[in-house]
Amino acid sequence: MSSSTAVLVDDVWKAFGKAPKQVQALRGISLEVPRGQVLGLLGPNGSGKTTAVRVLTTLIQPDKGRAEIEGMDVVRSPAEVRKVIGLAGQFAAVDENLTGRENVEMVGRLYHLGTKQARKRSGDVLERLRLHDAADRPVRTYSGGMRRRLDLGASLVAQPKVLLLDEPTTGLDPRSRAELWDFIRDLVSDGASVLLTTQYLEEADQLADGIVVLDHGTVIARGTSQELKDSIGGDVLAVQVAPEQVDQALSALAGFGRGETHRDDEAGSLAVPAGQEGPEMLTELVRRLDAASIPILALELRRPSLDDVFLSLTGRVSTEEAETPAGPGSDPSPAADESTVKEPV
Repeated sequence: MSSSTAVLVDDVWKAFGKAPKQVQALRGISLEVPRGQVLGLLGPNGSGKTTAVRVLTTLIQPDKGRAEIEGMDVVRSPAEVRKVIGLAGQFAAVDENLTGRENVEMVGRLYHLGTKQARKRSGDVLERLRLHDAADRPVRTYSGGMRRRLDLGASLVAQPKVLLLDEPTTGLDPRSRAELWDFIRDLVSDGASVLLTTQYLEEADQLADGIVVLDHGTVIARGTSQELKDSIGGDVLAVQVAPEQVDQALSALAGFGRGETHRDDEAGSLAVPAGQEGPEMLTELVRRLDAASIPILALELRRPSLDDVFLSLTGRVSTEEAETPAGPGSDPSPAADESTVKEPV
């Protein structure tokens, strides 16, 4: 492991269950998080993101391969690894009956901080997360965004070198999400290294220095946001019609474009790869839909987005739930992970 690497995952495999119903959650994934950077780990539900996080937080052991954090093996040195990591996930692991300050101080004590040190650090964290005015209120009076910030604060009280953020902004309103993004940027500027799993493509675009895309437990792409966008080449024609006319529009555009046209039934939108011929193809697209008597509600010629990359790689939108078997083969909920990893062994 290089001295410039904070997190290393090398050919890690993990299966749940026994044959013939065994489910392979991770199939030899490899990735690195450079020190002081954010690596975005993208993938639909069931792709293996949370399983990877559980391996890195020492909650489960890989079947094959190795994983290291700050040069320490997660299997051979789990207690040491837990001293240098923090975890925040999809669900705030906080006690609603305690105040915000009491929650953060309690986690500090679980990290074996002294009473005075835990109190001081909790005050610093609450101030930084703009929760100081609500610090002495019961958490049950907090909004969802405040609870998420408090959960992130609890993961920071021990000043971890590496943060593992497992879809930390799921369900937040746009303002709360933007506030968390700003805070994550501040942490990285202070030297933290971050592995961020997310289904929000915009989130990865905003925060990640590098991106790894998982699907069915396998790495299917990696690179910077711009490199991934460039990989599908050319422009995209984005057209919106009435949702009930998506099928009709697809028929009208059969054989049109420089690749597979992707659809979003809920929004009534179609994304047509246009290569380098976008302006010429735009006119033809309008002609075809007009001939089929399909009104165009919106039309845009644009550069590819990460959503387009994700569609191209996986054949589905980022927030679509993959079919994942129930029980031990499924990607476990991170709700239990958070409280476990915050309590060092």
